Amino acid sequence: MTDPAILEHLGREPHLAPIVAAHALRERPDFGGDVYFGLIRSITYQQLSGRAAGTIFGRFLELFPDGYPHPDRLLDLDVPDLRAVGMSRPKAGYLHNVAEFWLDHQLINQDWSIYTDEEIIDLLTPIKGVGRWTVEMVLMFILHRPDLLPLDDLVVRRNLIALFDLHHLKGKALTVAMTEAAEPWRPYRSFASRFLWEIDGTEV
Repeated sequence: MTDPAILEHLGREPHLAPIVAAHALRERPDFGGDVYFGLIRSITYQQLSGRAAGTIFGRFLELFPDGYPHPDRLLDLDVPDLRAVGMSRPKAGYLHNVAEFWLDHQLINQDWSIYTDEEIIDLLTPIKGVGRWTVEMVLMFILHRPDLLPLDDLVVRRNLIALFDLHHLKGKALTVAMTEAAEPWRPYRSFASRFLWEIDGTEV
């Protein structure tokens, strides 16, 4: 259940208030704050429907004796092994990239609380296959960071433009205007973004 103080804060902003009043935020598993697992899951779910991705991810986890894709064990699987459970060739490579990065940077059992949002984005986006949006989703849902504004998300972007009538702007001017429009939502822009998804019924 969303903290009433957060709802009260977001409900003060006139553009967002009707959405907050009309919708309840759906819960999503945080996997115990496991950033590695969150990235692996996010890569699997990219560009797929929730049902198809869930089926593929379930088959993928069955490749591991304890149902967890430990980095070393994941690297022991080759691309055909991953393709056999439904992963595309690029995604198979991206999963290997994450596992290799985790081992190289000794990130198993990492305490993420010592890093800011931007530090985590800067650390993880050099992994091929992991973009800013993917890390922002992990920050929001796995680490429960409250103040992300994922402007690369198509639904958030579209609904921000519609709410604040920013259709006449493009490029950097649009980015600046969207950021400024969302300023009153601080320090809970993650929750505001989730309400923007609720308008479309977006699966998160």
